Amino acid sequence: MGDPTDRAAFHDAPIVASASASASASASASAAAAAAHAHGHTARAGGARGPAEGPVVVDGSGMLCVTLLLHLRRRVTGLSAGTVVHIVSTDPAAPLDLPAWCHLTGHAYLGPVPDAAGRDVYALRLAADPTPTRADAPWHPVGD
Repeated sequence: MGDPTDRAAFHDAPIVASASASASASASASAAAAAAHAHGHTARAGGARGPAEGPVVVDGSGMLCVTLLLHLRRRVTGLSAGTVVHIVSTDPAAPLDLPAWCHLTGHAYLGPVPDAAGRDVYALRLAADPTPTRADAPWHPVGD
C-alpha cells in the first residue's frame, strides 16, 4: 500500500480543478500555479510534470471503474515516475479497484485524500517501471 509517510505528505496537497469543473480553465491554471508556488513546487520546461509538482488530477466522475481505468491508463502514460495522481471517482467500487490496479501495475496506492468539495478522491504514486497493461483492457497485463 505504500509508506504511511508518503500518504500523510499528500493528504494536505491541494486538489486542482479538473477540466469538467465549472471554473474557467484560466482560473484553474492560475489557482494551480498559485498552489504549486505556495507549496514550493516548480514547473519543468516544456510542460512535463514531475514528482516535485502538485498532483495530476484525473476526473473520473460519472465513470464506472472499467471506463475510469481506461481513462486513467491514458492519462498516466508518459508521466514521470514518482508523480502523484489524484483520482476523483463516483464509482463505489473505486476503493477496491484502484488498489488492485496499482498492485497489478506496480504503482503505489496511497489511499483516499480529503477534498474541499467533498468528492471521493484517491491518490497513487507512479512507479518507475510499471507492468505494462493492455490499452483496451488495462486490468490485464500485456500478453495476457
